[in-house]
Amino acid sequence: MTLDIQFTNLHKPEKGNIVLFSFENDEGGDSVKVINKIIHNALDRAMKADNYTGKFGQVCKLVSPDENHDYILVVGLGMKDKFSVSKAKEAGGIALQALQRKVESFHIMADWDFTEYAGYLVLGAVLKNYEFKKYCLDKSKKDEFRQLKAIKIMASDYEGAQKQWTDLSAVADGVYLTRDLVNEPANQLNPAEFVNRIKKLESLGLMVEVINKEKMQELGFGALLGVAQGSNNEPYTVVMQWNGNPDDKDPPLAFLGKGVTFDSGGISLKPANGMEDMKMDMAGAATVTGLMSVLAKRKAKVNVIGVVGLVENMVSGHAQRPGDIVRSASGQTIEVLNTDAEGRLVLADLLWYTQDRFKPRFMVNLATLTGAMVVALGYEYAGLFSNDDELAGKLSTTGHDSGEKLWRMPMGDAYDKAINSDFADMKNIGGRDGGSITAAQFLKRFVNDTPWAHLDIAGTAYTAKPNYCGPKGATAFGVNLLNHFVETYYEK
Repeated sequence: MTLDIQFTNLHKPEKGNIVLFSFENDEGGDSVKVINKIIHNALDRAMKADNYTGKFGQVCKLVSPDENHDYILVVGLGMKDKFSVSKAKEAGGIALQALQRKVESFHIMADWDFTEYAGYLVLGAVLKNYEFKKYCLDKSKKDEFRQLKAIKIMASDYEGAQKQWTDLSAVADGVYLTRDLVNEPANQLNPAEFVNRIKKLESLGLMVEVINKEKMQELGFGALLGVAQGSNNEPYTVVMQWNGNPDDKDPPLAFLGKGVTFDSGGISLKPANGMEDMKMDMAGAATVTGLMSVLAKRKAKVNVIGVVGLVENMVSGHAQRPGDIVRSASGQTIEVLNTDAEGRLVLADLLWYTQDRFKPRFMVNLATLTGAMVVALGYEYAGLFSNDDELAGKLSTTGHDSGEKLWRMPMGDAYDKAINSDFADMKNIGGRDGGSITAAQFLKRFVNDTPWAHLDIAGTAYTAKPNYCGPKGATAFGVNLLNHFVETYYEK
């Protein structure tokens, strides 16, 4: 992220683009009145013509009649008593979207009652400004939009807003990192290159440990290695550690991610239509990587483990076959009925290894695990599965507060029985019905008694069309959510 973000006391910008905000059925703050007066009540006339009332997301935009200013924008924040962090972030993205990305800079005038949200307005605009154009060599495509270069925030408490942005800028960087990883094509980001990207984070103070194929064989990672055996690209497990509170005697927190850098489905080959999107089947691992970078950049006072399993699921003469039986790191055997149900095999070994080695306070894993999750929840919520009500409650609350929403799904013995096998301890699929739930039941068999949550982000990790916080492609769902979760409940 290369943006010039400046904070200053509240005053009238001498020139440029101005973004103002108002609550629903509210006259707006002093800034609206001041700017309106400067342009001889043109803002009043524009808002009346647009039937602008300040409803959330409503926008009134005009070309300034004042030659010193360009666009003047008023964005509605909705009812004052319902305003929140997530809505502030969304409002920032809406502002940039309304400017149609045609501006290189603008001024935010934040004098309303909730100036403590100024940093989140900036975060929303910064996230909306993201683009992935590194492979567009045609200059005309790169210049299709002029990317934002600078934002100046004029706030009543500008020092407080600047302090808030210090931490939020780390979130923005983590989101950009995650989006870049997920958007990379699979011929550029194979498991080895993913490892290289993670190792660069050592400069932030993260400890990075790379576990290669030979070491995983010693550890008994039969489930993960079975997925990888059809590919010419070697698999890796990477452990990231952030020790932000060395004096803390409590066990560390643990976050794990599925990192299938390309998923062909293996012998259970996926249909050709849409297979190109399977470059993003490593979004869980990318989210964990982005989260760990955020914690390190903002020097979070907490101890956290991040574990990712990086493999490629390919078709070849060496590929795993339906009907194969593998032995996982836990010692439990798995009958592989469908080689396209591979993410749970990767996570099975990661979960067992993490709980056995680190004895964490809890484990949260993220994965684009099942198409059934999209059928159940669409693209608005990620699925939340857990063996611990307290952990699930904290995650649900944080999801609501951050705008990255989670919906808790049921689990139970009836679903668990569906993955019993006649020839092994379990099978890797449980049939069509309740597919996302039986996948979660499978993972639960590898967590022992550790409090655990599984976030199925299949519907939220990637978007097929632009939205208020970013373009088509990777969303980095979970980075902001989990950073907020850690900050709220576990930092000391």
